[in-house]
Amino acid sequence: MSKLFKKVLTGIIVIVIYTIFGGVNQANAQNLNRKKMNKKILFVVTSHDKLGETGESTGYYLGEVTHPWAVLSDAGYEIEFVSPKGGHPSYYGENNEDPIDQRFLADEKYQAKIQNTMKPSDVNPSDYVAILYAGGHGTMWDFADNVELALIAQKIYENNGVVSAVCHGPAGLVNIKLNNGKYLVDGKKINAFTNEEESAIKLENVVPFSLETKLIERGAKFEKSGLWQSHVTVDQRVVTGQNPQSAHGVGEAVLKELQKL
Repeated sequence: MSKLFKKVLTGIIVIVIYTIFGGVNQANAQNLNRKKMNKKILFVVTSHDKLGETGESTGYYLGEVTHPWAVLSDAGYEIEFVSPKGGHPSYYGENNEDPIDQRFLADEKYQAKIQNTMKPSDVNPSDYVAILYAGGHGTMWDFADNVELALIAQKIYENNGVVSAVCHGPAGLVNIKLNNGKYLVDGKKINAFTNEEESAIKLENVVPFSLETKLIERGAKFEKSGLWQSHVTVDQRVVTGQNPQSAHGVGEAVLKELQKL
């Protein structure tokens, strides 16, 4: 074998090796960048601010945003907010003695976000590893039939993401359908604000439908605990919590599911 041929052959081998390993390193770098870019979670809050015909106001329940937000933002995730109408949603349930509520209300960055929520049309589902439907009675009027939000959640879930909801937030889950034609909740263990809890606060005839009953109609294996008891259910990347007392646990369960991905 001539010296010239050996040099050419060596050069070709070097180029091939560099191309293979360089490509692998580039792919690894792209995967790392993608993971960094996708450290984002979408929180959904209601735009509805009237409690039926009672004359009272409603909105999202503050603690059902603040507690999951604290868990997930402290873990390094960026939280973004969307509501059916966009803009500045109303809230209730502020607890002056809850340091997490007060921390959220004092956070200038996140106050700018929550006071200027995106519309569903502004959202690219591929940007998010999880979606969380926060509760509050307003959700019972504008979550279930919002086709755009349901499609966003479907895409996040079918992209191996986590779908979660707390208290009345699962109103957003009742009409989510997957590409196989089945409801997201069908055959899964799910919980939410219960019929007994709705009756206990005398709003069972004010809300437009029974959340527990509707989820069961959609095929959910509904779980529940006693009144105001914390109860978090996890099944196949779907995380649900029963009431405000479950909000922190929902955040922790979402984080645990994300750590498995």
